[in-house]
Amino acid sequence: MQFAYKAKESGGKTVEGVVEAADQKAALARLREQKLSVVEIKQGGARKPFFKPKVDSKDIVIFSRQLSTLVSAGVPIVQGLNILEAQAENPAFKSVVSALRGDIEAGLSIADAMKKHPQAFSELYVAMIKAGEVGGILDTILERLSGFLESSEQLRAKVKSALMYPAVVFSVAGLITIFLIMFVIPIFKDIFSSFGAELPFLTRVMITLSDFLREKILYVLPFMVGGGWLFKRWLKTDKGQEKVDAISLKLPIFGILLKKVAIARFTRTLGTLIKSGVPILQGLETVAKTSGNKIIERAINGSRDSIKEGGRISDPLKKANIFPPMVIQMISVGEETGGLDTMLNKIADFYDQEVDTAVKGLTSMIEPLIIVFLGVVVGTIVIAMFMPMFSLGEMVG
Repeated sequence: MQFAYKAKESGGKTVEGVVEAADQKAALARLREQKLSVVEIKQGGARKPFFKPKVDSKDIVIFSRQLSTLVSAGVPIVQGLNILEAQAENPAFKSVVSALRGDIEAGLSIADAMKKHPQAFSELYVAMIKAGEVGGILDTILERLSGFLESSEQLRAKVKSALMYPAVVFSVAGLITIFLIMFVIPIFKDIFSSFGAELPFLTRVMITLSDFLREKILYVLPFMVGGGWLFKRWLKTDKGQEKVDAISLKLPIFGILLKKVAIARFTRTLGTLIKSGVPILQGLETVAKTSGNKIIERAINGSRDSIKEGGRISDPLKKANIFPPMVIQMISVGEETGGLDTMLNKIADFYDQEVDTAVKGLTSMIEPLIIVFLGVVVGTIVIAMFMPMFSLGEMVG
């Protein structure tokens, strides 16, 4: 159960928050352990704010690094979580750390306590923590997790930076184009209508489009919103997500980048799991669920089935026609030599550099393409409106 509380610290400062406990008595006991004087407590959690804070990936990265340092220094896990809870700035994550500490004090393992918070800790994270607890190398696992999460965050930032610029420019260009069509073209239409002559074809097309948007905008907007909602619903289905993922990997420019990102994520994740002592079958299952692409997930599950039947990882990956021959060959060599985790991490390092190079190349290539695109769109509208001006004398006559 969740209990919302208002309490005072030893220094007199009033604090509010949420604590998880079996009943109100247990909640009060937990708060007293934190040296808090409870002023008010009630079941049901705190009142939900309009904008509910979420656990950010950066919170997890910082948490992992700090907890790794504390555990390596010999600080008990509960005491370490108490320190990190006090330092946490995000209220949502602060609540998660508080619940973690309470569950571990109640006797739960660290992995089982984290498993109760999927919004913060992924299956991959929980699997690695579990392997660290079983093997008695939690500090080492946390160190590897920190490095892995930091690499993933850098990779995500690179892709975002590559996609953000064109997304913003296209959005602004779309708004400018709509403004020209709906508010500028009608002014020219009124001027041209006074001439009484036939207008050029391109001009008539633009005027027709302007009239349609102005008259039907109230019908077009609900249709677009409804279409977007239906597409989002379809995207949540396995069939829809698989179709979109397949198309995204085949896109002329972005498909290559997305494929390299997927390969880097797959190899880095599986290499980290194997090195941390997670069994290969469990590692492949976890990697498949966190791959972010249904086509790659299917290929990974094929590898898992192959291992169950006594086969190798590389054969199903080769049949999927997604992974380049170099990746397949390196994985095959890793299997034969018993150094699969090392080989996977080398592949991940290589593809991290490839993604970095691809992002830089994409950014430099997209800029002139966007300029050309904007020139064509705006230029077409301008030419369409000024074409009648070239024969203005004839039209007036």
